[in-house]
Amino acid sequence: MFIIAGLGNPGKKYENTRHNMGFLTIDLLAEEYDIKVDKLKFKSLVGEGRIAGQRVLLMKPQTYMNLSGEAVREAISFYKIEPEELIVIYDDIDIPTGTFRIRKKGSAGTHNGMRSVVHQIQSDQFPRIRVGIGSEKKVDLINYVTGGVSKGEKELLEDALVKSAKAAACIVEKGIDKAMNEYNVRPPKKEKPKKAEPAAEAGKPEEGKQE
Repeated sequence: MFIIAGLGNPGKKYENTRHNMGFLTIDLLAEEYDIKVDKLKFKSLVGEGRIAGQRVLLMKPQTYMNLSGEAVREAISFYKIEPEELIVIYDDIDIPTGTFRIRKKGSAGTHNGMRSVVHQIQSDQFPRIRVGIGSEKKVDLINYVTGGVSKGEKELLEDALVKSAKAAACIVEKGIDKAMNEYNVRPPKKEKPKKAEPAAEAGKPEEGKQE
């Protein structure tokens, strides 16, 4: 069994904010696999179903972001799953808007929701999907992550959310390593144009030659 937890903040005020990428990804998974995420359990909205024949629990913690770990811990304890069978999806300001990355394990970084999860379950050995909302940090961070998405960001984020949902399903079906190989594809680096060599000045002899 897998638990897929999308992090976010409950309530209409936060529905379409940058901090709710986890919730929005869960919504896409619920629609794709016909799983109703409407039961209140484990301090979350949850729904059980199957992805690629595997039993899954989709969950959207209703604790507000900073206490997300309480909800995740309750679900893990109830189903007695290992950390490797938990997938957490959340927003990340450290990667560009419209990109996403899968990690097999690791620290929580600066994300308060992830810090709560790691603290509550006493492990960072679980897969996670980070949806980029990259901030240039020209505004207050809290206002930025809880702020609405601009028109320019919307299309980029919609594409990233669809891919994040597919990546989560791939982890369930094929395992974390295959999912990382399939989805952690970095765009090719653009080659820097070569500097043109300065033309020899007219009438000046080339170095090493005499007239």
